[in-house]
Amino acid sequence: MKIEYIKQGDYLIPNFELHKEEKINIGRYGGLRLEYLKNHKKALYINLKMEDNLAQHLDEVQSMATWQINNIVNELVKKEGITEELKDTNQMEWVGKMNNIIKRAEEIVVAEIIFDGGVA
Repeated sequence: MKIEYIKQGDYLIPNFELHKEEKINIGRYGGLRLEYLKNHKKALYINLKMEDNLAQHLDEVQSMATWQINNIVNELVKKEGITEELKDTNQMEWVGKMNNIIKRAEEIVVAEIIFDGGVA
């Protein structure tokens, strides 16, 4: 890689072109991962940013977390026997059980993906 320099006075200044930061929608889990990297994994955050891979990493985390939460929710719904019939007969009970399952799935995924390493 060849670096070009610009002479300013007595100094040679590297002529780097910075990429404009794109506004991306990283989602809830990508945002959690971003905050975790900034506060607890600064070296990894800086490396991802310098290599221009941060947005891709956060997008992968968001996709993986969403996919895994959906899978866990589907498994738990089947395992706990939560049916459409329950939804029709006792909607409040169904909502309570579904919210409980979603929160448990999110706790698992946040612990495993967001705080334990994210995407390789």
